[in-house]
Amino acid sequence: MSETSSLPVPTPQAGMGAIPHAAGTTFRVWAPNADAVAVVGPFNDWNPETHPLTHEAEGYWAADVAGLTPGTEYKFWLRNGAADLTRNDPYAREVTHSAGSSIVPTLDFDWQDDHFEMPAWNTLVIYELHVGTFNPGTPDQPGTFLDVVEKLGYLRDLGINALEIMPPTEFPGGRSWGYNPSHPFALETDYGGPQAFKELVKQAHRHGIAIILDVVYNHFGPGDLDLWQFDGWQENDGGGIYFYNDWRAETPWGHNRPDYSRPAVRRYIRDNALMWLEDYRVDGLRCDSISHIRNVHGSTDPSHDLPEGWSLMKWINEEIQATMPWKITIAEDLLGNEYITRSLADEGQGFSSQWDPAFVNILRDALTTPHDADRDLTAVAETLGQTYNGDAFQRVIYTESHDEVANGKSRVPEEIMPGEARSWFPKKRATLGAALVFTAPGVPMIFQGQEFLADGFFSDDQPLQWQHAEQHPGLVHLYRDMIQLRRNLAGHTRGLLGQHTEVHHLNNDDKTLAFIRRDQSGPGDTTVVLCNFADRSHQNYIIGLPRGGHWRVRFNSDWAGYDEEFGNFESLDTLAEPGIYDDQPFHASFGLGPYSVLIISQDAS
Repeated sequence: MSETSSLPVPTPQAGMGAIPHAAGTTFRVWAPNADAVAVVGPFNDWNPETHPLTHEAEGYWAADVAGLTPGTEYKFWLRNGAADLTRNDPYAREVTHSAGSSIVPTLDFDWQDDHFEMPAWNTLVIYELHVGTFNPGTPDQPGTFLDVVEKLGYLRDLGINALEIMPPTEFPGGRSWGYNPSHPFALETDYGGPQAFKELVKQAHRHGIAIILDVVYNHFGPGDLDLWQFDGWQENDGGGIYFYNDWRAETPWGHNRPDYSRPAVRRYIRDNALMWLEDYRVDGLRCDSISHIRNVHGSTDPSHDLPEGWSLMKWINEEIQATMPWKITIAEDLLGNEYITRSLADEGQGFSSQWDPAFVNILRDALTTPHDADRDLTAVAETLGQTYNGDAFQRVIYTESHDEVANGKSRVPEEIMPGEARSWFPKKRATLGAALVFTAPGVPMIFQGQEFLADGFFSDDQPLQWQHAEQHPGLVHLYRDMIQLRRNLAGHTRGLLGQHTEVHHLNNDDKTLAFIRRDQSGPGDTTVVLCNFADRSHQNYIIGLPRGGHWRVRFNSDWAGYDEEFGNFESLDTLAEPGIYDDQPFHASFGLGPYSVLIISQDAS
């Protein structure tokens, strides 16, 4: 898909919303159909006669109010014909609650010595979390940004270097996944608000962890949505100036798609994206359901395309790449469209990476299929070698995400054996899947609690069961070891950071496969991964190797140190023997436990 239309670039404004300064606060709002606009609040007894705004060009209104300080509550009053409307500020960075008032923001924050450098994208290990359930508390108290701060040491020690935070912008009530934003510029009050979020970003950076923020631009609302018919105008009972008012408004979440053809709405979404990256210093954005921004039904049917939605996201990526090229943008498109991550210069949308639906669907199917004989390793082998635009890291790979562990689906161990997720089969096959996430080409991602065998399904009213980490310390150790190898922290698995992947061994009868990962090749680089998808051990399993010499088993997922129920099937370091095998010039045999993975490489010297 390529951009098929060009739209005008919005006229720059001096700043939108409430902008505090030394002498007071400047207010600016877009309301092209209003006959009059004022700012009201407790400071003027909500009287619209006291502080009117002056009409500017292109439907903008502005006023400067002397002496008005951060922390002041306010709203905009608008008159449209005979109708008087009171609305929250579309650009409000803080609200009292989703149905309350806007608050003049406190823009100052002591970032101290924050000069964080984004890790190279091929070294990223992403941990997706939901703030409201990340606390170790009780269901009646949602988690906060500061609860996440308390766990940063744990996450750093696990090896995580990027957190992907599910949408934390203000939503109705105190419980939500966050994909129903009512105030897109404001941080959820129950999570702690903007200052607590900035503290999370600062402290994450001190721990060497990047913050990737989940943002929702495919729809707004539907609840507590003051953007709806904001200045009183609408057509066809639609949403007014911020939304399409025809068939293009339809989404799976209501008739509430933003109007990507309006310059002011385009600027609103662009300003939102840049605010997180600039003012809050987040290191990347994960954009929800891009397919519903570029197509009404999120499909491949060109008759329902939204070329203005395509060009909007392209414009945002252009701005980011021009000013902050080290910051990552990740698309959730889920249609396998390589144009999403194709370069801007080559008619692409310019995202850095995208969630890969093929990997998760094929691998989860292989893991959850009850009978070994029914596992299709051909499909697994094909998805292992998949890339977008020839770049191994243009895809994010995972077996668990918020979508994959809810909406009728459960955690991988729960899917394998419902009600018995802590038994041997689920543990073995779930860790087999995780090992592939950390060794296959792509940016690996795990979902909160996956490392300690979180079971059941994800719900925004159930806190994460942190006691599982204490009950399964060996499994946490297993994830820590895999992440260290994935990031090449010991210097002998650089191949896992490389672009080259070759599935050189596929045995669909025994349900085993092996693949080679390379960066520049050579000792300490070339890494071989051997996987067993069957409940059968092998004393001496032979695979081809690309080089002679001494090969070391860096990781054996069957080690009893990871779990006392694991078989501890021994796999020793070995010397490769000359002789072609699997189209490789050398070969060697390794002990291979059931449902297990070996990671094998040579010393760098």
